[in-house]
Amino acid sequence: MSDIRDSKMKRITNQKLATTFIKKEIESIKKQVGKQKVLLALSGGVDSSVVAALLIKAIGNNLICVHVNHGLLRKGEPEQVVKVFKHNLKANLVYVDARKTFLNKLRGVSDPETKRKIIGKVFIDVFAHEAKKLKGVHFLAQGTIYPDILESKKGVKAHHNVGGLPKDLNFKLVEPVKFLYKDEVRQVGLALGLPRDMVFRQPFPGPGLGVRCTGAITKDRLNALKEADAIVREEIEKLKYTPWQYFCVIPDLKSTGIKNGKRYMGWAAIIRAVNTKDAVKATSFEIPHKTLYRIRDRIIKNVPGINRVLWDYSNKPVSTIEWE
Repeated sequence: MSDIRDSKMKRITNQKLATTFIKKEIESIKKQVGKQKVLLALSGGVDSSVVAALLIKAIGNNLICVHVNHGLLRKGEPEQVVKVFKHNLKANLVYVDARKTFLNKLRGVSDPETKRKIIGKVFIDVFAHEAKKLKGVHFLAQGTIYPDILESKKGVKAHHNVGGLPKDLNFKLVEPVKFLYKDEVRQVGLALGLPRDMVFRQPFPGPGLGVRCTGAITKDRLNALKEADAIVREEIEKLKYTPWQYFCVIPDLKSTGIKNGKRYMGWAAIIRAVNTKDAVKATSFEIPHKTLYRIRDRIIKNVPGINRVLWDYSNKPVSTIEWE
């Protein structure tokens, strides 16, 4: 492929075309990498997961996946990464439990941009620390996709998934899906045999739950967010049609509640569900009242510290999709 996606390149719209792409890309990876080792930051998101599965087919254990658990992933996601890649695909996976490190660095920090910068910097530091332990690694694989490249050309954002790595690591890049759109990446993921719920995972912000646990992050509120968010996802996924993105937010704000006949202060869990084509504009998804009631009852009954459940049905603009 050229540096710019060929306008004549067929869109990968089915499994047959995805299989053809995989065969060609495996040969391309083998030609580029040879018998050298490749390092990949495996977040468990769609793009990095597809790249990992593709590289495993191409070079096997010469791919080293590093999964950094920063504690800001959704409930069950770190466990799924280990199950799918280490146990099912027999990947050469390095699991790093950095939850305490991230929470310590974020303690008392309430400014959204500062939180984002801290999460990004600590991730790079942890990943670079692990990378320096490894010997004979010459390539860095990334889940860059075509919209990332387009946005970077327009100055919207840098397209590298792992930016700011120390220059002394001196990696060459392997970006096997960089000319694919998200829907094409999903087709490739299915053809590679990845679980459907992983392939069709909804969009998730880079800082993870750090931008949905608004204000200064605490361990107890973050745990409550994970549990409440899991309930929201479980109930909405029972619907015949699911929205583009759906999640829970727990702001750093308490209100009065009543439990066992006594007043107490608790948090509010806020449900957010939207539909969009390009994330530039978004409309609120109309959650059926029965679903809202089930979510409310399950959260209030099962998640400690939450005494209110609210529904954010504002559109973008004026509201953004994420709260921070």
